[in-house]
Amino acid sequence: MDSPIGKLLLAQSKNGLNHIIFEYQIDQFESIIHKKFPNQPIQRNDEALQPVVDQLNAYFAGERSSFDLNLDLVMPPFQTEALNVVKQIPYGSYLTYKEVAERAGNPKAVRATGSANANNPLPIVIPCHRVLATGGGLGGYGGGLDMKNFLLNLEGAL
Repeated sequence: MDSPIGKLLLAQSKNGLNHIIFEYQIDQFESIIHKKFPNQPIQRNDEALQPVVDQLNAYFAGERSSFDLNLDLVMPPFQTEALNVVKQIPYGSYLTYKEVAERAGNPKAVRATGSANANNPLPIVIPCHRVLATGGGLGGYGGGLDMKNFLLNLEGAL
């Protein structure tokens, strides 16, 4: 799909949405998917993904602040827990990596929280752009800091 942050490639399994891939990663799509879902066939199905496209378009238009989608999140346990915390960060708000680690049950796991965000297969829907460095800096973002800044400004968080 086209978006204000570039092309996004969406992938879902029978269990739900499992990847939102930024434009610069699209050529790596098959290796990304096959790594997590070995021996699964890949089939294009725009109709099945239309509800995701509609919700993302509404988000980018400022008409939606959360998502109502089935997700198929396949991550190690702490990363899953950290991303579940990130998923709960309200629109227009943010937490620090330290706060996410604390809420995920391991206050010392700040770097692991950063790793969870870096490996987030569902950016925007699991809003890792809402996680900032402890000092208030942007930290990192898979789509780059300009994209993170754009998303935070879209939501009025900055």
